[in-house]
Amino acid sequence: MVRACERSGRLKEDVRLVSVTKEVGIPEAEELLALGMKELGENRVQELVSKYASIGSRATWHLIGHLQTNKVKDAVRIASLIHSVDSERLAKEIDKEAKKLGKVQDILIEVNVSGEQSKFGISPEEVAGLIKCIVLYPNISIKGLMTMAPEVDDQEEARPYFKALWELRDKISGPWPLAPGPLLLSMGMSNDFEVAIEEGANIVRVGRALFHNSGPRTLAP
Repeated sequence: MVRACERSGRLKEDVRLVSVTKEVGIPEAEELLALGMKELGENRVQELVSKYASIGSRATWHLIGHLQTNKVKDAVRIASLIHSVDSERLAKEIDKEAKKLGKVQDILIEVNVSGEQSKFGISPEEVAGLIKCIVLYPNISIKGLMTMAPEVDDQEEARPYFKALWELRDKISGPWPLAPGPLLLSMGMSNDFEVAIEEGANIVRVGRALFHNSGPRTLAP
């Protein structure tokens, strides 16, 4: 991460590491906390609930996977940031549950930049319209955009997708921004996070690259 920031002339403080624990247990998550990695990400609400029951607020929790409306209650209760909002229907449910808790829920809009049918998220052309709807909900705060690049052998092949999200962010953050404040970009995973950082990522979601067979790597990010 540091090298990617240096190559792109960015400060390392500009990029947050979300350590994804979806394929490991609570002991491995505890090891991450001991190494100073305090932001943990889960793909599934069930796993989020399970790990939160043991770890609680010692970590800052991210829900990075697809969110169904019937799982919103637990997601809002636990997650600091929900990365995967892709419909007004889902946003409305999040707003309703956040209101019950007296909370303003931070979210990201998930964008399917690649157009792959196997991926969730809305098309880039739909983003502006969805943001215009969501900003009307008082218990939601739009913090940025999220995407997943296609799985590739060479991370350079993922660069155009990250660049496209950066360009979309700049387009909707122009002279008359649709959302308050600068929009963050959540993009880049274990196999392509360096290129994502070079293309403007503020949050990278890394799981597999953090672990050896027996547990977290001891190298700093």
